[in-house]
Amino acid sequence: MRQIVLDTETTGLEVRQGHRLIEIACVELIERRPSGRHYQTYLNPERAIDEGAREVTGIADEFLLDKPFFADVVEEFLTFIDGAELIIHNASFDVGFINAELERLGGQYGRINDRCPVLDTLAMARERYPGQRNSLDALCKRLGVDNSARDLHGGLIDAQLLADVYLAMTSGQVVLDLGFEGASETRVRTVQAPVVLARRPRVLRASEEETAEHQRRLDSLDKSAGGQSVWRRQEADV
Repeated sequence: MRQIVLDTETTGLEVRQGHRLIEIACVELIERRPSGRHYQTYLNPERAIDEGAREVTGIADEFLLDKPFFADVVEEFLTFIDGAELIIHNASFDVGFINAELERLGGQYGRINDRCPVLDTLAMARERYPGQRNSLDALCKRLGVDNSARDLHGGLIDAQLLADVYLAMTSGQVVLDLGFEGASETRVRTVQAPVVLARRPRVLRASEEETAEHQRRLDSLDKSAGGQSVWRRQEADV
């Protein structure tokens, strides 16, 4: 299973007001593990950045003057994400901006939703933690993900943090339900096929390092829960 955790930065909040992408960042997961591959580029938006966006990202107009246009990187970007499941926080925002950039090129590239299924981690978090703050920073705090290096919003660091948040939210989950409410453009297909075992499965046991990391994660969850987390209680019952 190949997944791409994606984040963008923009000149402003409203794509309908002509705001543009200024950064795209992607982190690759293979079988729920970081592969070490990523894609990141800054973009010349051909317009000024709103003051609010400059304060959030720390990116100045002058910095982007010599950066490529979206048309210059579109082939490389689409090649990196094609066929993967995209994991995005508040997906309608990022997908809307990317689709707007694709439409400016004449429509020959189609839309992101035609190329990749999209999983919205904000919709997932709202379903799991109703009535709570579900920003990326709030989820990092709740799930014990270290975001101390995030002084400003940056595409690559946000994508890396989101990958950790997604893995923490879905740890121990065998089957993911991707039919989240509100993700109307997400296509979900279930395929059923008989499972035939040609030989006895090989059991892989956790190493000492992996076991220690598991315990550290449970300690972090206990701290976030203010007591013994459900994961710790389940482990005690085994």
